[in-house]
Amino acid sequence: MSPIDAATTPAASTTDLRTRATEILRELTGRADADFRDGQFDAIEVLVSDRKRVLVVQRTGWGKSAVYFVAARLIREGFGGSAGPTLIISPLLALMRDQVAAAERAGVHAATINSANVTEWDDVLTALREGRLDVLLISPERLTNPNFRERVLDPLLGATGAGAGVGMIVVDEAHCISDWGHDFRPDYRRIGALLASLPADLPVLATTATANSRVVDDVAAQLGADTAVIRGALSRDSLRLGVAPTASPGHRIGWLVQHLGDFTGSGIIYCLTVSAAEDTTRALKDAGWDVAAYTGRTDAEDRARLEQALKDNSLKALVATSALGMGFDKPDLGFVVHLGAPSSAVAYYQQVGRAGRATESADVLLLPGDEDPDIWEYFATASMPEEEDALTVLGALADSPAPLSVPALEPLVGIKRTKLALLLKTLQVDGAVDRAGSGFVTTGAPWSYDAPRYAAVAEARKREAQAMLDYEAGQMCRMRFLAEALDDPTAHDCGRCDVCTGVWWDATVSADNESGARKVLSGIGVPVDPRGQWPSGMEKVGVQLKGKIPTDERVAEGRAIARLTDLGAGQVLRSFLAEGAEDLPVPKNIADWCVQVLKEWGWDERPSVVVGMPSVTRPTTAGDLASGLATIGRMVDAGSLELTRDPGTPDVNSAFRVKNLAGAFVVSPGTAAAVEGKVVLLVDTEVGSRWAMTVAGRELRRAGATAVLPFALALRG
Repeated sequence: MSPIDAATTPAASTTDLRTRATEILRELTGRADADFRDGQFDAIEVLVSDRKRVLVVQRTGWGKSAVYFVAARLIREGFGGSAGPTLIISPLLALMRDQVAAAERAGVHAATINSANVTEWDDVLTALREGRLDVLLISPERLTNPNFRERVLDPLLGATGAGAGVGMIVVDEAHCISDWGHDFRPDYRRIGALLASLPADLPVLATTATANSRVVDDVAAQLGADTAVIRGALSRDSLRLGVAPTASPGHRIGWLVQHLGDFTGSGIIYCLTVSAAEDTTRALKDAGWDVAAYTGRTDAEDRARLEQALKDNSLKALVATSALGMGFDKPDLGFVVHLGAPSSAVAYYQQVGRAGRATESADVLLLPGDEDPDIWEYFATASMPEEEDALTVLGALADSPAPLSVPALEPLVGIKRTKLALLLKTLQVDGAVDRAGSGFVTTGAPWSYDAPRYAAVAEARKREAQAMLDYEAGQMCRMRFLAEALDDPTAHDCGRCDVCTGVWWDATVSADNESGARKVLSGIGVPVDPRGQWPSGMEKVGVQLKGKIPTDERVAEGRAIARLTDLGAGQVLRSFLAEGAEDLPVPKNIADWCVQVLKEWGWDERPSVVVGMPSVTRPTTAGDLASGLATIGRMVDAGSLELTRDPGTPDVNSAFRVKNLAGAFVVSPGTAAAVEGKVVLLVDTEVGSRWAMTVAGRELRRAGATAVLPFALALRG
């Protein structure tokens, strides 16, 4: 669709605007009788005709995306005197995929630039420059990337800040802008400065479903003094809410194993941590349930596949962390269960709002645990920068003659990688550091620790945590409680929750189901899922691999002793494999765990040959592990694969990781002779993205191995 020349387009009346907007809405929904809900056209008119800034606070499923896609198309058609493309800042990849699909239904040509589609960026930018793109979706992290700012943002907005070239800006999930929002993200702080640099008559739409009055006031103030706020009722009458008594993880997972079938349709089981999601998935799979894990460790390609599987009802549930949250759109989602409570009632409302959007009834059950407050405290502490840490990082960067990556900086400052990455993000938004290639440098700008601000946010988090405990206590209607937490003036008793009508679920759990769940939680041996598909866009990085990995070139499901984030064995492995730790043979306690995992591995056919992965950083550990397992298991030691080059860092996206690994592994003639017609145990010290095992295992399969079973000491992430 090409924009109409705004200079030759007469101003449209409200009637003309509404008529055309309704036509676009009907294309978007595919319904000839579709009409706007209360507030939708009001927001569109303020954006398109008045060219003002609007904050929309409406419940999930109300149709916030319809507002910005209809407005985007009207603007492209010349209504309101502008015909530029719309820039949408959106926080999650799942949300972007759904939004691109929705845009196409409305005749809006949309594309996204994010970390998962790097190979497509050039094509997207070409389409943008040539005027073939109506909507560009970006993640807030892009705003802190110098290359993105130079190549995309400055030309789109106009290098002088005049706003030339852009027709509207949309900030989705706008509560993330606010320090007081339940899901504040440092990258969103860039947005306030960005909007302040743009002309007042550039339309800006901010949307959220989860903002109380304090957050609304804060976001509206950052948007501008003249911001119009359109706010609706937030209660969800379709949801049947309940809270079970606090119980142990084994009891709760055992209950799920026994009662997952009591829930209608397919749904989401939310967990507070990656390890909890993966353990719960394993227990449910062992019991025969068709479920899958969806966490921050799940790659973009797998996320898209899993989201579609849930939408198609080919899975009973996704067992997810908050990585599956804002924007995931399955209107007929039948249930949401939480194994562990989020740290605020507002965050809980946001997640349960996934259910019952287009159904008369959906079940929402919270299974809290004693460990919940400790997990809340951990995440709250990790997200708050500490002054001493910040000064240490700034000092290390200032002393370095070259940019430092997160892995390079980690041993210099003694801060764990996840916390360090978040601290660098905060310092970057504050203007104290900036990216330089794959590393960071100091900008030289003065920086001071905003202690009052962080103290106020910490106090707000404590109040939110107490409110969540009050919700669990059940002293008032569950839905009324959540609506009042969002300052909804229409809050009312729902007449459906367990407080209003009594317990609606079967609370029994058999001893066998509970003990089975406890066995999964207490045991060692973590499955390592095989890769089934190559990353998209490989041909654009010069590698001719695409689509599904052929069955005869694919590795089987593998095993690791534990995750590095697990307690117990995970912490022992974390210390032994730490960056900078001495390269030593495998100690006896870890060797005993290896034997136990191998004994309990229910493989179809026992491996008879061991092949080691070549290691650049831990050759002694890797070699000793492979030869030791061969000896203990009475298997042939076929040596290690050979490296043709250093495959580089794993801290890149999937496409570039595979590019760096392709052709890096060689099966020597002696190893090839040993593996031909045999089941191979492919051994490494740790597994992260799984691409190294996938590529190396492919070489062994092509050399004649009938199956390749990956094994590692630890699973990273």
